[in-house]
Amino acid sequence: MTANIAEAFAPLPNIIEPKWWTGTPAISPGLFVIDGNEYRVSGEPLVASDALAEHMQRVYDAIGLVHVINTGLDDLQSMRLIATLVLKKERKYEGGANPRKTIEKNVYEVGAPLNAWLHYHHEMAYIGSSTKMVSFMAHKMPSEGGATFVSDNCAATDALMATEFGQKLKRLGLCYHRNLSDRDAFKGRLDIGVYNHWQQSMLTEDPDQAIAEARSRGLEAEWGEDRLLKTRYYISAFEYFPHLDRNLLYASLADDGMWFDTWPLVQHLSADERPLKLTFGDGTEMTLEEKRLFLKIYDDYGIPINWQVGDVALICNYRFAHGRPAVHLQEGEERELGVLIGESFDRLQAREDKW
Repeated sequence: MTANIAEAFAPLPNIIEPKWWTGTPAISPGLFVIDGNEYRVSGEPLVASDALAEHMQRVYDAIGLVHVINTGLDDLQSMRLIATLVLKKERKYEGGANPRKTIEKNVYEVGAPLNAWLHYHHEMAYIGSSTKMVSFMAHKMPSEGGATFVSDNCAATDALMATEFGQKLKRLGLCYHRNLSDRDAFKGRLDIGVYNHWQQSMLTEDPDQAIAEARSRGLEAEWGEDRLLKTRYYISAFEYFPHLDRNLLYASLADDGMWFDTWPLVQHLSADERPLKLTFGDGTEMTLEEKRLFLKIYDDYGIPINWQVGDVALICNYRFAHGRPAVHLQEGEERELGVLIGESFDRLQAREDKW
């Protein structure tokens, strides 16, 4: 390994590692886990039914989180039929940050290195057209580890708003800075420093269409050197959730350079060189202590989703953030979660009368 490639895999010091949870789930699994055995006939794999759909919808409406276990399923399309009992309006992954690839029709991969941890986040919070829910389907799982974590965002919002930092977020809002590289600029060389190319994020090879797509998502967009697509998005750190008639936290440090602290080929870059950056809406930087608090707020209300092959989970993108620790596979093992993106909505931001 040459010196510069070795450097590209070397993390910078002073990394703040997420804790994920306190060791006790913030919400009892008994409130959101559904045992598929209750709906299976003669030991056959789980199939969609009106009774299962009613149960899943009731749990989702009440909690915002459903985890169906013991399905006996091992193919993504069969799992998708279970997920779409609740996630009825599927959406294409357009304008996203992660370099997701399609596994099957409307089913995407997670789109991140397994050896990188993924900070708690709300899916597609960094564009004007977000999504109401996501579904994960466990297709391949290692013998140990591989859990996804969700964080109770209602409790996290309450805790955050009791702090000076929460009040500052309310007052100043946020700016999401995102730089997407040009695939053609990296032909024939290693993608050192690359998070995602605009061609994959915007699902087009046409630069005019790419910048139009970015602007249609509410982003300020311009071209930099080497056709680097530079976007900026100014928005509240909170979002009004009609179902609960209240504002909820709708931002995290997953959209900051900290996202890349364990990301190969990017983790060696300084904060200003990384493809993502999160600042307050007036452009000022968050302090290290503010960032520690931002991470801790989600960690304090974490809940593990311990996958078995065939499991299906649905997560309300308002009521929960999701993330995962790094995954370390044994020889011959794989981890693959299928991802469904739910119905889109245009960001309303926070309502002044709903704090």
